[in-house]
Amino acid sequence: MTITQLKYVLAVAEYRNFTIASEHCFVTQPTLSMQIQKLEEELGTKIFNRTKKPIQLTEIGIKIIEQAKIIVDESNRINDIVDQQKGYIGGDFKLGIIPTIMPTLLPIFLKTFIQKYPKVNLKIEELTTDEIIKKLAEGHIDVGIAATPLENETIKERVLYYEPFVGFVPPEHRLFKNKFIDVETLNIEDILLLEDGHCFKENIINLCSTFGKSNQHFQLHSGSFNTLIKLSKEGLGMTLLPYLQTLDLNTEDKIYLREFNHPVPAREVSIIYHKSQLKIHLIDSLKDVIDGLVRGVIAFSDVKIISPIHKKRGV
Repeated sequence: MTITQLKYVLAVAEYRNFTIASEHCFVTQPTLSMQIQKLEEELGTKIFNRTKKPIQLTEIGIKIIEQAKIIVDESNRINDIVDQQKGYIGGDFKLGIIPTIMPTLLPIFLKTFIQKYPKVNLKIEELTTDEIIKKLAEGHIDVGIAATPLENETIKERVLYYEPFVGFVPPEHRLFKNKFIDVETLNIEDILLLEDGHCFKENIINLCSTFGKSNQHFQLHSGSFNTLIKLSKEGLGMTLLPYLQTLDLNTEDKIYLREFNHPVPAREVSIIYHKSQLKIHLIDSLKDVIDGLVRGVIAFSDVKIISPIHKKRGV
C-alpha cells in the first residue's frame, strides 16, 4: 500500500470517474486503474462498484476512503512541519475568497504579499462560504477569507477587520434627504439585494430582521454590487454596500452614499482555516500583510457586527 495509491483512490471517489481522476492526478488512466486494482488485490476487497454509472463506493470502500483521507492528509503535513520548523515561507498556498470580498480586498494586499514572499506559490479561487468550508475540510485549499462568525466547530477564525455597511440611496428614495441612516428606518422591500449564495445578502436580511422592517417579498436580486448600483440609480430602490466597495465609486456616484448612525452595522471579515491546518507560518504571513495594509483603509471601531449566518425571520 502506498500514499500514491491512496491519492488515486481519493481522486476516483471524488470525481466518480477513472478518466477524470487520472487527469487530475496527472497520470494515464491505465496507470491509475492498475494501481487501484493492485491496492484492492492487496486488501482483498473491492473499493469501487464499477458496474454503476457514475462509479459508486462499496460499503467497505466508504470506510476505506475515510481512513485514506486521514492518511494522505497527515502525510502532506510532514513537509509543512519541516517548513514551519525551518521558518521557511514558501511552497504552494491555496486561498479561497468569497465574491463580495475578493474584488476589493485582493488589490489591497496581493502585490505586496507576492513581493514580500516570492517563494510562495499562491493559488487563489473565488468561492462561496459553503464551498470554502467544504474545500478546507477536504484539504483542497489551505485557507479562506470570509465573513464571520460561521459557528463551525471545525473552523478557526482570526479577524482581519470590521467592514461597515454604507447606504447607496437614489434621489427618489425616501431616505435620500437624510444625512445619516438609522437602521430602524430600513425596509427590506425597497432594498436591492444580491442573489442567493452571497453571504452579504444574509447580512442585510439579518440586519433588517433584527432592527428594521422585515418582509419576505423581495422584489429584485442581482449578482454584483455594480449591477445593484446601476439599478438603484434607475430609481428601483436603495441598496447597501460594504465600505471598501464605496472607495472606487466616482465623485458623481458618491453623492448617493449615506453612512449609518452609530453603532454602525458592519460585517466581520476573517481569515479562516481548518483546525487541523499546519501551514500556520504561511497563514500568519498572509494575515500580517493584510493587517498592515487594511488598517490604513478602515479605521472604524464603533460598529455592531451583523451575522452572515441565516437567521429566522422576525427573530
